[in-house]
Amino acid sequence: MNKRELGTLYEKRAASYLEEHGYRVKAQNYRCRTGEIDLIAEEDGCLCFVEVKYRSGARFGAASEAVDARKQHTIIMTARYYLQQQGYCDETPCRFDVVAFDGERIELIRNAFEIV
Repeated sequence: MNKRELGTLYEKRAASYLEEHGYRVKAQNYRCRTGEIDLIAEEDGCLCFVEVKYRSGARFGAASEAVDARKQHTIIMTARYYLQQQGYCDETPCRFDVVAFDGERIELIRNAFEIV
């Protein structure tokens, strides 16, 4: 299985996991000129932009650690574009979540980072 196929597999697993935990997935692999967001979902009236990360082992650190400042910036810019493109108002409640797979362990980090 190549990296893209593996990524798709874990994004599908993350979508199922989120749905089991009360999220409603609206989009997968949203792409635009500013970047990509793995999953866009709603939970309790909040629009969630979700990054999915997978690590098979600890050699390169925990999966959640891969969502560094550069990646966060790209996700934020892409989320802004999505909100504008879809006609959401400025007061739409939003947050940035991470679903991290470390081996078979799944961790959901709600509000993993904020716009600064």
